[in-house]
Amino acid sequence: MRSLPPPREAGQRKKDALRLLAAEEDAWVSSASPDGAPTLVPLSFVWHRERLVMSTKRTNATVRNLAARGESRVAVGTTRDVVLADCTVEVLANAALPQDAADALATKLGWNPRGREAWVFLRFTPHRLLVWREENELAGRELMRDGAWRV
Repeated sequence: MRSLPPPREAGQRKKDALRLLAAEEDAWVSSASPDGAPTLVPLSFVWHRERLVMSTKRTNATVRNLAARGESRVAVGTTRDVVLADCTVEVLANAALPQDAADALATKLGWNPRGREAWVFLRFTPHRLLVWREENELAGRELMRDGAWRV
């Protein structure tokens, strides 16, 4: 049996979560069709002004699902260092995303979907964030509730 490191205090977890959101490029995005069929896809993102910003082709099932339901659960990180975000989602026409957010995505990912008519932007606003590394951090994993940081 392996020994677990001690659980982090909430303030350290928040710092680590923000560092992970700034450093990672890819997230797992869940959605469901109107009849409830689940979809899980990886999408690249930038953490910008406390939102996850992504882009994908407007014809993807994920876009249709997110537009219809307006909500998603997004996972960033690994099973031993995860940020799990319950979010409301906006599907934005290519030119509708504010320029600073589009620039941040382009800078981080090294490519720019702006001006590509077949692409839309997705903006995820977390209302709940769960953060943990190991089982001993499950009890205090909720760092954001109702869109407000608890720490």
